[in-house]
Formats: sequence, structure tokens, C-alpha cells
Amino acid sequence: MDIEKRLRRVRGWLWVVVVGLFLSGVTAFPLEIEVRWLLRALDPLSGQLPALVGWIERVHTGLVETGDRYPFMRYGTDWLAFAHLVLAVAFWGPLRDPVRNVWVVQVGMIACAGIVPLALICGPVRDIPWFWTLVDLSFAVGAFPPLWIAYRHIRAIEAAAPRPADSSTTSAP
Repeated sequence: MDIEKRLRRVRGWLWVVVVGLFLSGVTAFPLEIEVRWLLRALDPLSGQLPALVGWIERVHTGLVETGDRYPFMRYGTDWLAFAHLVLAVAFWGPLRDPVRNVWVVQVGMIACAGIVPLALICGPVRDIPWFWTLVDLSFAVGAFPPLWIAYRHIRAIEAAAPRPADSSTTSAP
């Protein structure tokens, strides 16, 4: 496969990650409203999925009560949202020059791997139901494959690129 085709693939897979990070970021700002909408959408399924609907009700109640009594706590999710947006911007480097900025893709893959112990350890500590821990783990499962595919193409581009001559071995005229 030629380098240009690989570059297009790298950029395509990285855009998947950037869009995912952007959407994760902007949707973390209006959590209370979104969870209320989700609760309304799931209401017809309350008989079939009582644990899920009960959990979403609990989350909504927590968001409303915390927001009413301690509005400064919403600032934490604002920072979470901002972090997702900053991470999306960080991928601008590999979109422009994937070989030179491959480290950003590597950091992204490491972050995906870090989601697993975080969710498996902190989920039970924070009283998160198992099925919701699986939702959290889905972020790693969703982001790692496009990063890995992009990484493999970047390494192939790097291997195929001509290397500059080593100045210590060339003779001067």
C-alpha cells in the first residue's frame, strides 16, 4: 500500500477518535438535561429493564440534588468536558504529521488501557452497577481499535519513508 493511501487511513481513523472525544466533551456539560431526556426515553422499558431505569433515575436524582445544593460540584464535570475537548485538540498534531506525532497516538492507546483498571477498581468503590461499568469500559473498546489501526499504518509509513543519509558516514568532497 502506498504512503498516501496509508496517510488517508491514518487520518480517517484519527478523525473517528477526535469526533468521539469532541462528542464526549460537549455532552458532559449539560448532564442533568441529557439524563432527564434519557430517563424519559427509557420510561417505556422500565418493566423490561428495571435495573437500568432505576440506575438512571438514581443518577438523575443525584445530579439534580447535588446541583441544587452544591452547584459548584458541576464544575467538576465542566473540567471533565474540557479535558475531552483538549484531548481532541491534541490529535491535531498526528492529523498533520502522523510520523512525528506518533507519541500522541501511543498516549491515547495507553489511556484506553488505563480505563480498564480505573473502571474495574473505582466502579465498585463508587457504587457503580456492573452493567454501567461495562458502559465505561466501552470507551476503551471503542477508542483503542482505531488508534491501533492508525498506529500500525504510521509505523508502516515510517518504515517505508526514505531515511536521510547519516552525515557521519558520508565523505566530504
